[in-house]
Amino acid sequence: MAEPHNQTGQRDFSDDRNARVADAPSNNWVYRALPRALWPHAQLARWDRPIGWQLLMWPCFWSAALAANVASGTGVWSPQVTVWHLALFMAGAIAMRGAGCTWNDLVDYKIDAQVARTRSRPLPSGRISRRAAAIFLVAQALFGFIVLIQFNAFAILLGIASLGVVAIYPFAKRFTDWPQFFLGLAFSWGALMGWAALFGELSLAPVLLYGAAICWTIGYDTIYAHQDKEDDALVGVRSTARLFGENTKRWLVVFYGIFAALALSAFWLAGVSWPAYAGLAAAVLMLGWQIRVIDIDDADQCLSLFKLNSRVGLILFLGLCAALLT
Repeated sequence: MAEPHNQTGQRDFSDDRNARVADAPSNNWVYRALPRALWPHAQLARWDRPIGWQLLMWPCFWSAALAANVASGTGVWSPQVTVWHLALFMAGAIAMRGAGCTWNDLVDYKIDAQVARTRSRPLPSGRISRRAAAIFLVAQALFGFIVLIQFNAFAILLGIASLGVVAIYPFAKRFTDWPQFFLGLAFSWGALMGWAALFGELSLAPVLLYGAAICWTIGYDTIYAHQDKEDDALVGVRSTARLFGENTKRWLVVFYGIFAALALSAFWLAGVSWPAYAGLAAAVLMLGWQIRVIDIDDADQCLSLFKLNSRVGLILFLGLCAALLT
């Protein structure tokens, strides 16, 4: 069925279906609560798909909880400070994930127009201009900066340092088969930030946690990338999904295995108690189940398994919180 057009030949968005994106829930709160004029902005920021900011947030929460476990042993830990930090990390994750996605869409709008899953996004579909998207990007980044400056000077500088990786990521798929590694560098930065926010420095434990989060990210984003592998091959976009191909399960074993080993090492160095290890064990079992059941040729299942990783992040965080109580 042809899409409706107005008399000038442009697409007519009076029909709600033409103002939404193909790869997001059509009954999302965005379409119920926001005026139509803001829908393209919400779609750029992926407010209709919270899984992204959740996956960005969990390493922050892990690190903050890990640091709290260490600080609680010194008798100077304040639960109120940790709760405040968690609130800031959540707000920052939403803002910076939105800014990162907007930047990614600005860089990739021509590629997105050639991929079935992404051609309905605001920029390739023409529902927002590049100038308006750039202004929205700056607004989100400014909000993220306001959140960042609530922390200590070391954490502020550390947060600013992450912007280099964020800027490079959209280009990675053009020059390497490992764009998921660059995503891991960016999305896992919070594993350093939570510790830095409390102690004003880094140590080996958060660095190991950062490495663990990178491996976790490579794993779940490889699963996600299998949705687009046919279109990616046609337009020349590279990914670990295309690189691993039929060997994806074996590579997931490798990366999720390294995740488990590095997280275990970080926990041991931090001296956390048994509930944290129980949470890690539960998280590893969930990842193992993903490997067991995945069908890399079933796009719907790949998306579902990808989204389940937010529960992995939650379980690990709850284990660290429970360790604080023992």
